[in-house]
Amino acid sequence: MAAFIQKLFKNRKSTGKSGATPGTAKTVPSPKADTPEVDPRKEQRAEQLQQLANTPSGERLEQLAISGLTADIRSEAARQITDKSRLQRVQKEAKGRDKTVYQLVRQTLQDIRSQEEQQQKTRERIHTLVVQAGDQARSEDTKLYEARLDTLLKQWSEVEQEASTDQTTEFLESVRRCRERVEQLKSEAEQAIRQQEQQKQRSETLELLQTTLDELRQQSPDEAPSLASLDALQKTQENRWLEATRETAVEKHEQKTYENRMQPLRNYIAALKRLAQYKGELAAITEGQPGDENVQRTAKELIKAIEWPAEFGRPTQLAAAYKVAGTAKANAPQKPDSEEQKQQAEALKATLEKLDAALEAKQLKESKQLFKHAQHQLKDLDHRHSKPMQSRIQLLGGQLRELTDWQGFATQPKQIALCEQMEYLATQPMEPEAKAERIHELQNEWRELGGSSDRALWSRFKAASDKAYEPCKAYFSAKSGLKQANLEKRKAICEELESFLNNADWSTIDWKSAERIHQTARQEWKAAWPIEFRDNRPVQKRFDGLLKKLESPLDTERQKNEALKQDIVERANALISHEPLTEAMNLAKSLQTEWQQIGITRHREDRKLWQAFRKACDEIFARRDARKSEQQEATREADERAEAVLATSQALDSDKPDSSTIENALGNLKTLAQDAVSPQVRERIAQDKRRLTQMLETLKVRGEVQSWQAHVQARLDGNLNTADLPDSWQSLASESDAMDAGELVIRAEILTGSPSPDSDQGRRMEIQVQRLADGMGNSGGTDTNKNKQLESLVANWCTQQPEDALDSQLAARLNKAIGTLVG
Repeated sequence: MAAFIQKLFKNRKSTGKSGATPGTAKTVPSPKADTPEVDPRKEQRAEQLQQLANTPSGERLEQLAISGLTADIRSEAARQITDKSRLQRVQKEAKGRDKTVYQLVRQTLQDIRSQEEQQQKTRERIHTLVVQAGDQARSEDTKLYEARLDTLLKQWSEVEQEASTDQTTEFLESVRRCRERVEQLKSEAEQAIRQQEQQKQRSETLELLQTTLDELRQQSPDEAPSLASLDALQKTQENRWLEATRETAVEKHEQKTYENRMQPLRNYIAALKRLAQYKGELAAITEGQPGDENVQRTAKELIKAIEWPAEFGRPTQLAAAYKVAGTAKANAPQKPDSEEQKQQAEALKATLEKLDAALEAKQLKESKQLFKHAQHQLKDLDHRHSKPMQSRIQLLGGQLRELTDWQGFATQPKQIALCEQMEYLATQPMEPEAKAERIHELQNEWRELGGSSDRALWSRFKAASDKAYEPCKAYFSAKSGLKQANLEKRKAICEELESFLNNADWSTIDWKSAERIHQTARQEWKAAWPIEFRDNRPVQKRFDGLLKKLESPLDTERQKNEALKQDIVERANALISHEPLTEAMNLAKSLQTEWQQIGITRHREDRKLWQAFRKACDEIFARRDARKSEQQEATREADERAEAVLATSQALDSDKPDSSTIENALGNLKTLAQDAVSPQVRERIAQDKRRLTQMLETLKVRGEVQSWQAHVQARLDGNLNTADLPDSWQSLASESDAMDAGELVIRAEILTGSPSPDSDQGRRMEIQVQRLADGMGNSGGTDTNKNKQLESLVANWCTQQPEDALDSQLAARLNKAIGTLVG
């Protein structure tokens, strides 16, 4: 390669000398016969291929694609070009000249446009998803809310990599708010379901209590359910009601209905317990001497101690005590007047109608209850009103006996099966609680079958029940010891609570700790269960009084804190329309911190206040979101306007515009800089401004170069008008006054990196050494400095050099060196 270049320079030097000085031409030595000929095209092709292999610049690729030596070089260069503007220039040059390169560049441009369109669609999709996420976060439409959010997230995952940091941040912020909304909706739904279930449980509790009371009032106390089952029923329904009213609003009439139904049941159970306690004493007085004052006094004391509720029928033993005490007659209900008798007679008729319908429907259990109720109603009637009813009651009683016999025939196999199950249960080792529960279940099934008229079958079932329950007695006996231990625990809780209250300094107390003490005392009190009801009365009364004493300052502190939070809510509401918005948001954040520092409050009131505070804060930050949306819309519109201007300015690459067109385009771009465009578009504007400025500078340099070359040629031709020269050239020419024309041209070639003929290589080396000594280097410094030095040399050529020192070869070399400034 080097030999080939050297040969080219020798040929040029030889040609130049022959044409410069006639009569002094040197003889060109003929090549030796054994020197092989070098094909310049082959060398040039190899050089261009080597350039393609060494990752050339975009400018060089453009040159090779247009003027490459061979078709394969031009095609390969075209394939490697990726810059859109260069491709457009190559396409324009190749049109009609090189079909292969034209098609390659055309296809590449189509691919680039497709890619740009796809990128634009992706950007639009990202923008749409960000807007949709913001709309979803603010939407009041909760239908399929979570499904719509999942769809947005799925679509976002497909374009997330292409989104900017601001877009990602905005989208994720909207998603966070959406997820909070989803959790809120789930919580509200769960709360609604829980309240429905609680309402159902309360209704069932009230219904069960009413049914139990009706049955207890209608049937004989001697046939009433066992005390254990009634006690279990009471505790179960109390706990059920407690759970059904926890953290939910209960209407006053509903709570009152519960109390009105639970209290009679509690009184009945308590009376049954007292009746069992005094069972021996009752038996003793019934065996005493009639008319004995001591026996009568004892009977009265027992009646007073038992306090049997008047609304329930008296058991046999208690009725006997009343008889002994001589109060049976006194306690007998007063005979009502005629109007009351008439109303009771009508009530009895209604009962008999119901009984008739129940018998017709073969409902044995209900028929028995109605028949007993009718008998009680009949006893309250006088002879005149009861006589017409007796025959019908006797008739219905006969029908009831027939139904009982028929039912007994139908249910006897089931009752035998229950006897066998109870007998099997008596032989099985089980946990006492589970075994007792199973015994009660079988007994309930027996009662649901309506009992049995077969005394032998009933005796068999009862004996099996007693045998099965025998192992449970020891357990429940031990349980009574547990009741005593629980009583001691409750007394200890009262002692600790009283000690705390006596020593508490309410001016410096930790209110949260005091509230925890209140809650812990209630929890531990409830955990100390089971307990003997009678022994618990005074302890319960003491505990209730201590709790009220503790609750009073707690409620005062809660109300004070609730007032503070209410004040925060009012201040937050005032910030909804506060300006500037940034200050409003900062104040809202400080209010949130202030909220967290406030002490104890009532849960329900705190929840209401928090919801109001949260709503105000949401409205404040919603203003920020709305403004951000407005800014985004303004940015989008500005980007659209900028795209049109950018498209016009970017098209100047291929149009070869003049300086005025470029300056107009630059002015339009500078105007865009004042708009609220996006960072990406702003960067594109800056890049295009730099590109157009470079183009303008290139046009300026090209004009100067053309002017210099014209002056150089005019000086050579002898028709240079010095008036056309710049005023500064006289002073510039003086800077290089001492050099001759040959040195001037060599210095121009050194400055521009142009080659010099072989005959001038020695002198060129001397000049370069001198430049190094002068600190000027080989490159001439910066482009501006190089252009200035080159202008100085041109000025010297045009104003200082004598005409006889100038020749066409030197002028051509000088103009070639000047031409390298513009490529």
